[in-house]
Amino acid sequence: MQAALRRRYRATVPTRLRLLRAATVLLTGALAVLLLVAGLTTLGTWGGVADRDAPRTTSAADLDLALNDMDAQAANILLANGDAGQGRLKTPYEKAVGFYGDARRRIGHDLRTLAVAAQGSRADEKTVETLTDDFAEYQELIGRALANDDHHGGRPAALTDYRRATGLLRTRLLPAARTLVSSNDAAFDAAYSSARHTLATRLDAVLALGALLLAVLGVLQWYLARRFRRILNPGVLAATFCTLFAVVLGAQLLSTSAEQLRVARRDAFDSVVALSRARAVAYDANADESRYLLDPQRRGQYADAFLAKSQQLYGLKGATLATYDARLAATWQTYEGDHQDLRFTGEFRRELDNITFPGERAAAEKTVETYAVYQRDDRKIRALLAAGKEREAVEFCMGWQPGTSNTHFGAWMAALDRVEGINRAHFTSSVEDGRSALGDLLPWAAGLLCVAMVLTALGLRPRLAEFR
Repeated sequence: MQAALRRRYRATVPTRLRLLRAATVLLTGALAVLLLVAGLTTLGTWGGVADRDAPRTTSAADLDLALNDMDAQAANILLANGDAGQGRLKTPYEKAVGFYGDARRRIGHDLRTLAVAAQGSRADEKTVETLTDDFAEYQELIGRALANDDHHGGRPAALTDYRRATGLLRTRLLPAARTLVSSNDAAFDAAYSSARHTLATRLDAVLALGALLLAVLGVLQWYLARRFRRILNPGVLAATFCTLFAVVLGAQLLSTSAEQLRVARRDAFDSVVALSRARAVAYDANADESRYLLDPQRRGQYADAFLAKSQQLYGLKGATLATYDARLAATWQTYEGDHQDLRFTGEFRRELDNITFPGERAAAEKTVETYAVYQRDDRKIRALLAAGKEREAVEFCMGWQPGTSNTHFGAWMAALDRVEGINRAHFTSSVEDGRSALGDLLPWAAGLLCVAMVLTALGLRPRLAEFR
């Protein structure tokens, strides 16, 4: 009877140990595979964010800006040219010609970039094809306007061609470019949401699988203590600690990736998009000033357009050009007294609502302050023109001497560059930090799980040897 019980005992204990060892190895392997898959997927996510999603959105935004810039410089060339070159404003004319060429080259580059990015999306492919065709027509109209303006008496014909070109820009080119900005940004946002959901799901899975593995190791330790009258098995204990550290590192890896992804998209890139949109609107508004001076028959239309764009940037309900400056000063003073009291809307409000990084608020505030100076310059241009001082108005609008409208516009754009640069830098650092977390934590987590498997086997080996 005792011999039979001993044989049964010898048959049951090794079997249970082997089953517990197999469960430990399988769970450890499953956890290691889960972490490796999650790590590789996250690495792919960072690659998509840095190399595809963000660049194609910024390329579309740059196209919007370059189209506005090119049209503004065309107006400046016509405005500075005088009468077929007689009375030409030399420096403004030469600078406008240079900027015009730069904008045209940027548009060509952006269209090529967006054509590649659009592959796979029939709607975007069609938009880029249409944009390319319309841009060719636009260039032809502008080229004809510039050629006509170089002949005596050619200004009326030049204005006719420029009006047609600007109409094409307003009705087809800019709407298509902004459609690409929206569609690419929406695609980025969808990819971001999907990636965040996947990371959260895998974090839950890692924690659940890790808890189960630790529970099995705990059962194994308890069984060994109960059957072999030993308090702890060193190998299994070491394996338990390795597993615990691996789960902590894996959870840290996934949570860090999710947080850096949020910072990159919500804190940094949302501001980059808003500021890129603000820059495009700014260049278009600046062009409306030149168009206002260039085309007397459409001055009312261009004054309304300038005000509408000003409202897009710093919205003041019910403001007119006559009241805009005073209301801007009053609402800004209120904001300076209480940063939570923002009595304006628009792209500047969107940026001030998303202040996140050190130095960002001061840079954003400087942007609004330089914008206010530029707005006051606009009223001076209109006042000079109303007083019959057209030449002085043109020189103040297009001059590059200190204190002129162009230099103040440049100061505004430089301030915008600084706040956008802060957000771009943090977007880049978030991507680098996310990739770095993978490189630093994933090998350790996977390595510790491999060590846990080996330690479990080594810890059980002496006990199993007792039954041979």
